[in-house]
Amino acid sequence: MRLHRLTLQAFGPFAGTHTVEFDALTADGLFLLHGDTGAGKSTLFTAICFALYGEPPVDRELMLRSHHAPADLLTQVTLDVTIAGHRLLIDRVLQQTRPKKNGTGDTLQKAETRLSRFTTDALGQGHWEASSKSHQEAGKEIKDLLGMSRAQFCQVVLLPQNEFTKFLYADAGKRRELLGKLFRTDRYAFIERWLNDHSRTTQKNRDAARDEVLHLAARIHQAAGPDLKSRYDAPTPDAAHALTGPALAWAQDLIQASQASAATAQAEAETAKNNQRTHQDLEAATRELHRRQTTHATARTQLNRLDEQTPQQEALGRRREQARRAQQLAPLLHAVSTARTGHIHAQDSKSTTRTRLPPEHAALQAADLTTAGQRMRDDIAVLNTLLPEEHTLHQLTTNLKRIDDERQDFTIQQRSARDWLEQETIQRATLETRREAAREADEAGRRHQAQLETLNVRVAAAERRDAHLAQITTTEQRLAAARKETEQAAQVYIDIRRRRTEGMAAELAVGLTDGAPCPVCGSCSHPAPAQAPDGHPTREDEQTAEETHQKAQQQRDAITIELQQLRENAAGATGEAGGTPLASLKTEHEALTTQLASSLKHAADRMTVEEEILALDREHTAMTEQDSVATAGLSARNASYDTLSQQQAELTEKLDAARGTAPTLAAHIDDLTRTADLLEQAAEATRAATTATQVLHTRTSEATDAATSQGFDTLPAAEQALLSEQDLGAIEEKINQWREARASHQTVLDDPALQEASAQPAADVEAAATLRRAADDQHAQAVTTAITAQTRTTDLTNLTTTMAGVVERLEALEQAHSTARHLAELATGNASGTRVRMQLEAYVLAARLEQVVAAANTRLRLMSEGRYILHHSDHQAAHGARSGLGLEITDSWTGRPRKTDTLSGGESFFASLSLALGLADVVTHEAGGNPLDTLFIDEGFGTLDDDTLHNVLDVLDSLRAHDRTVGVISHIPELRRRITQRLHVRKGPTGSTLAHLTEAAE
Repeated sequence: MRLHRLTLQAFGPFAGTHTVEFDALTADGLFLLHGDTGAGKSTLFTAICFALYGEPPVDRELMLRSHHAPADLLTQVTLDVTIAGHRLLIDRVLQQTRPKKNGTGDTLQKAETRLSRFTTDALGQGHWEASSKSHQEAGKEIKDLLGMSRAQFCQVVLLPQNEFTKFLYADAGKRRELLGKLFRTDRYAFIERWLNDHSRTTQKNRDAARDEVLHLAARIHQAAGPDLKSRYDAPTPDAAHALTGPALAWAQDLIQASQASAATAQAEAETAKNNQRTHQDLEAATRELHRRQTTHATARTQLNRLDEQTPQQEALGRRREQARRAQQLAPLLHAVSTARTGHIHAQDSKSTTRTRLPPEHAALQAADLTTAGQRMRDDIAVLNTLLPEEHTLHQLTTNLKRIDDERQDFTIQQRSARDWLEQETIQRATLETRREAAREADEAGRRHQAQLETLNVRVAAAERRDAHLAQITTTEQRLAAARKETEQAAQVYIDIRRRRTEGMAAELAVGLTDGAPCPVCGSCSHPAPAQAPDGHPTREDEQTAEETHQKAQQQRDAITIELQQLRENAAGATGEAGGTPLASLKTEHEALTTQLASSLKHAADRMTVEEEILALDREHTAMTEQDSVATAGLSARNASYDTLSQQQAELTEKLDAARGTAPTLAAHIDDLTRTADLLEQAAEATRAATTATQVLHTRTSEATDAATSQGFDTLPAAEQALLSEQDLGAIEEKINQWREARASHQTVLDDPALQEASAQPAADVEAAATLRRAADDQHAQAVTTAITAQTRTTDLTNLTTTMAGVVERLEALEQAHSTARHLAELATGNASGTRVRMQLEAYVLAARLEQVVAAANTRLRLMSEGRYILHHSDHQAAHGARSGLGLEITDSWTGRPRKTDTLSGGESFFASLSLALGLADVVTHEAGGNPLDTLFIDEGFGTLDDDTLHNVLDVLDSLRAHDRTVGVISHIPELRRRITQRLHVRKGPTGSTLAHLTEAAE
């Protein structure tokens, strides 16, 4: 990775837009980043990390937005960088609040990411080509090219020496935590957990298979029953080794015993079957003999019963003969019957119609009844001509009722309109009074509103005035304390500077070395170097006192400016509010607010009154019109009512004479019509009765002569002998059935087989059935026993087959669990015979630490001039505890290893720097080997003497041989003289600035 250009905008302490040209800054391969504390040196690396990963280097929340920047200047970072041969332009905008472009107020600016690639077209011209605007896509592409996570990048690109000093001194657990994050060895911890989980899973599966074998053994034992024995012992939970082959042998032996028992039961079932067939045949023969004997006895009984019916059959024969002779007279007998029925109906109709006649017509003959009915029809025709006049009378009555109702409605409308007009004058005067009061209240409300607006301005100004006065008092007290603190800090700073100046000779003498020239006199001999008195202040003490004094001055000046601003604000507020107390202004404000509310309430009635007056005008017009219309309508309805009343009286008199006693003319016509109909019906019925009597006499005489000729004494005797075809057929059927039944029973009695059976003793069917049932029970019991034995054999076979499959699976699970447990113990360092009890992750980290130590020693030898060598130790810890990630250092001057915490400050620095550089090399190789051309080293150089500093810088210079650029972050003045390419960060009250310096400091 090589940096080309970094542009910051409103980022951290940098308020404006600043650009770092890394191509120029890294021209010598080594550059220095220096400046005052808090100026923002580390912010540059924060910006680089933010551009690459979209997040700051640390996990804690950092305020990336500059407090010094204008509100409309967005916080933005742009990085031009080459990664793995690809030149990229990364532009990121932080999520932040900015002023709205249109209108007032703020809006949320969402985070933005833009990624571009530098490409060359066909003509060889280079240009930036947009690649992605997605946070996820750009982040994935950059991370894939770098090949390392944010934590790894921050660890190997920025080398914070305090972190690696901690790593140098840390115990194995702390080293493991750091190395685990850098090398992402959590996957090996995952493998350990997976192996342990897999071991537990295989053990669980094996135990489940064992339980299944025991369960099947219990089911086999239950299926075998207590009477089945085996030569082998049944499997038990206490003997796990017997759950495979021995369990199958025990089950197979039970199957063989069950098969032998089933064969015996099958033979007994065959014997019982033969005995059952013999008794079934015997029972069938007995039942056949019983059937024949019963049939012969039944036929004899039925034949005797039929012989007893002979007299009844002879009577049926005689009845059949009479019916056949009567059938020859059937037409004449039917004619007599029809004439008799018609005569009865005619007489009934005559009696009925005469009963309904009026008394004055009851004794008339048929001709007289017809004449009376004709006269009544003539009267009905005359009355029908008067029916329209009756409808006219009904219409006149309806119209009179309607006109009378309309006269009453007009009278009510006239009265209500005149009553309302009398009350209108009073109501209108009341509304005029309310309208005038509302107008006056509206004018008063406008005056109160103007007064209230002015008073609101004075109240707000008075509140600001009082608040500013209170703040002025507090600020004056703070200013007095700040002035006192500034004076004290100045005194301390002057005292320290004076004391350090007085002891400067002793301070210079500390750096004198035999044979080296004195920086003051140039002499290489130092016979009596000055000695610093006790408590002599150092340069750092002087710088600290100076910074404390400057901070006190800045705080005093800031409070002075704040007090001046408060006084100006208080004066402006007093000019607006005047000298009236705030409480008095608020009391006046409340009173005026109450008056305004009352005025507005009364003024609001004005619109209501206006609307009510308009409604009153509209109603006055309506009532005036209603009175006129009602008066005209009432006069017209009175005239119409008088005319129609006279017409109704004349027509009523005429129709009353025509109706007689009937309620209506139509009712009177209906009564006459019904009477004429009755007269005509009675006349017709009288004539029909006379005709029916004559027909009956003729038919009776003819039928009597014919019956005498057929041998019947009287006509009723012939009629009684006549039968229908159905009744005559029934008599024939009864006679034939009796004859056929008698012949059938006689045939049965004549059967030789039945005669032979009847001569034998009675058959005992119940005894034969009892013997057959006993044979059936014996056979059923034998079959049940055989089936039970066969079922048991089948069940045992199926269960044993299932057990064989489970046993086969159990054997595989036993082997799998043994293998999984052994691998898990190896991964956790608990396997028997293991020389070093080390977990898998620790083992991998130990290997990585060995690589780091090997890479670190190449630099450590140069920095320490061959004195120190780092060693990784994985010896077993005390009491057999698991081995850790030990680290020790060997001093070649003594030949003995030393603990790392025994090194001096300078020795710790270059030892930890060597570790950092070695770790950077290993992590880079681990991440895919992409070269990291730029490296930052943060602080720690102040602990080195001149020679060691020279060696360290030589090592850093050697990094350029591998085409790497090193940026040193330090306050040491010596580095400013040694390094020509420098980036100076200056801080100020309006934010920090950057300056690229290209010459060594004097």
